[in-house]
Amino acid sequence: MSELKLYNSLSKEKEAFVPINEGSVGMYVCGPTVYSDVHLGNIRTFMSFDIIYRYLKFHGHKVRYVRNITDVGHLVGDVDEGEDKIAKRAKLEELEPMEVVQKYTNGFREMMRIFNISDPSIEPTATGHMIEQIEMIQQIIDNGYGYVQNGSVYFDTQKFNDDKGSYGNLSGRVLDELLTETRDLKNQSEKRNPGDFAIWMKADERHLMKWKSQWSEGFPGWHLECSAMSTKYLGKHFDIHGGGNDLKFPHHENEVAQNEAACGCAPAKYWLHANMLLMNGRKMSKSDGNTISAQDLFSGKSEHVSKGYSPMVVRFFMLMAHYRSTLDLSDTALLAAEKGYKKLMEAKRFLQQVNHEETGSISDVDKRANEMVDGVFDELNDDFNTPKALARLFELVPIVNSYKDNKPTFRDVSKQTIDKLKKCFSDVLETIMGLKDDQDSEASGTDALDGVMQLVLDLRQQARANKDWATADKIRDDLAAYEIVIKDGKEGTNWSYN
Repeated sequence: MSELKLYNSLSKEKEAFVPINEGSVGMYVCGPTVYSDVHLGNIRTFMSFDIIYRYLKFHGHKVRYVRNITDVGHLVGDVDEGEDKIAKRAKLEELEPMEVVQKYTNGFREMMRIFNISDPSIEPTATGHMIEQIEMIQQIIDNGYGYVQNGSVYFDTQKFNDDKGSYGNLSGRVLDELLTETRDLKNQSEKRNPGDFAIWMKADERHLMKWKSQWSEGFPGWHLECSAMSTKYLGKHFDIHGGGNDLKFPHHENEVAQNEAACGCAPAKYWLHANMLLMNGRKMSKSDGNTISAQDLFSGKSEHVSKGYSPMVVRFFMLMAHYRSTLDLSDTALLAAEKGYKKLMEAKRFLQQVNHEETGSISDVDKRANEMVDGVFDELNDDFNTPKALARLFELVPIVNSYKDNKPTFRDVSKQTIDKLKKCFSDVLETIMGLKDDQDSEASGTDALDGVMQLVLDLRQQARANKDWATADKIRDDLAAYEIVIKDGKEGTNWSYN
């Protein structure tokens, strides 16, 4: 099997993955800012890193996966001025900021569960790590790369770049060009240079979320939060830092600068970035109606889809493109994904039922199948290439189907090969790609509904036995509103959908 390689955004090339500490991996992924429902583009990012997390564990690594919750400091427009996104939502919904945080954190976690996205090892919040952030800011000031102005603290990008020469290495942005781009922004008078960014912001009296510090009553900068939390749980230098491509600049670029300024070293050895989700060939946008929520995708209640799709079909669809490539969501693509998902799940289901006797010989088909199985993992080792790995699995389906149909050519497939195919389909589809079988879910749901309905019928029968006709009729009539028909007969009572 080939060695695992991944594309490092810092070096701009694929590199062999060699953990800093053999057998253990530290991975930090920027999590959501919890001021609204998580959208499908974010879900794609977290799903991409779920695959990476799963595959590293499959490789035998012990992984500490940290994915944060941003619950303060992320301002509207992703800049150093304006209103906190969470505080703004709190005013709109007439809630306390922490009510907003709890509401959308709960929604985020539920959506992760629906898509079978693994929980991280640690899920820290910005508000829960204020001490660590204040300490890191002081380190940056003490090392000469931060300065205080009117109660706010700014990072001196020009001095940092003069000393280190590394600002812009991750994103490819040139500092002189950035300085020109930012000259026209408001509230630049406090900064020594237009490209400097806030690591602590003094809050005015209207600001809802603020903490005491040696500089002022205020709140930390958005970029600073991830630097402090990743360092606390993974150390000054760890293996992987990931997030969406849109975070590369300024968020991740500023993280690198902050860590080097405070700790003297770059935070991560490998930087990984997931690309964006398009819809119908265009960027998703609420203003022009080119968007869809996860719930509308499941229900089919949207002009953009012809029907509803299960979460596992949507997950499968997202795995049909490499995580570094843009992915175009459309009804046609989802229909194709549903067909492909069912085909692979049917093959996996059949293999699980096979009880094959040893033939005692190895055929050409055996050799071909074993080479193709190895090829699946070669693709995954090539920067977690899920679409090519799935393509390799599809190439194995005819072998599985030919065995199922008992065609003469495949009667002599060895038990060793069948066992390898079983393990390959199970490992790749379930363990690595996190795909559940919808047929199992449907069966489970049917069993649960049967149990609930039997309980309802028992209660109704008890009401009838007690001559409580009003309750018995109410149960029957209320169920009818949901198109469930109760039928009383000599053999007892049963139910059915209308």
